[in-house]
Amino acid sequence: MPLKFGRVAAAAGLAVVALLPLDGAIAEPQPTIAQAKAKLKKLNDQAGQVVDRYNLANERWKKAKKTYDRLNEDYTRQRKSVDRLRDDLVTVAISTYQFGGLAAAEGFATSSDPRMVLGGMAAIDQIAASRAESLRAFDTANQALKTAYGQAKEALSEADKAQDTLAGEKAKAERMVTEQTKLLRRLGAFRAGDPNSVGIPYTGPASGNARTVLEFAFRQVGKPYQYGGEGPGSYDCSGLTQASWRLAGVELPRTTWEQWSWGADRRVPLDLNQLQPGDLLFSKGLGHMGMYAGNGKMVHAPRTGDVIKVVDLDDYWWGRLLGAVRP
Repeated sequence: MPLKFGRVAAAAGLAVVALLPLDGAIAEPQPTIAQAKAKLKKLNDQAGQVVDRYNLANERWKKAKKTYDRLNEDYTRQRKSVDRLRDDLVTVAISTYQFGGLAAAEGFATSSDPRMVLGGMAAIDQIAASRAESLRAFDTANQALKTAYGQAKEALSEADKAQDTLAGEKAKAERMVTEQTKLLRRLGAFRAGDPNSVGIPYTGPASGNARTVLEFAFRQVGKPYQYGGEGPGSYDCSGLTQASWRLAGVELPRTTWEQWSWGADRRVPLDLNQLQPGDLLFSKGLGHMGMYAGNGKMVHAPRTGDVIKVVDLDDYWWGRLLGAVRP
């Protein structure tokens, strides 16, 4: 069978209840606008790292699951081969028994017809050779089956660990998103976005592959940011850059950190005179990234409660940038 993927005292209590308001809840004081903004800024600064860890865990799980699926297919295929060889071995054994084995050989040896003796001995040798070959093939296949089983079992264990890590990172991300959303709604700044947005035309100076990339990115403008989003209805920051450059035949890694690392020998100066449309722009701490669109602008998927947008690379953004990579 193929492996399956898996994995106080009552009086005191009454006294406490009697002290509660009739609605059963204690109202918490609402934070001031300044407090809400400060908390939101702190959450936004943390968001990139949380989402990147989630994306990395998700990529590791997908790779582990893919490895397991491949090895499990090998195991299943090898099992069928072993079962077939076992049947062949049984057939040879039955044929040997029906032919008479060594007892028949004694009969041949006492026969007065030399042709019968020679023919019978050849038949016995053929059966013996066939049985030996079947045994060797069965032993080899059975050993390969054990190896395949061990590899699939190990891959399943790795996939289970990756899934546990993913679940933990997802829980952290969900708590962060819930808190961000609550604060944004209190501030009246939550933007749900439109998953069916057709975006805006790209009219910048890019050409060639970079133009293809930026035309795609601009068609996503107005769609919601979603952590872990890879499209088509929502994206996170590195999901947008990956999807955009994939259209031009460049396969970027999934996470912000991985894309920065991938571009170690592709770094370009943070200078508007040297940046080219399509260059990847990374924030300090690698918590966020976007893509240079030309004319001093950047297209990016910002954060929870916001939408994919085009912004000016003003003093605020220049102060946040770490570096740039040219795919």
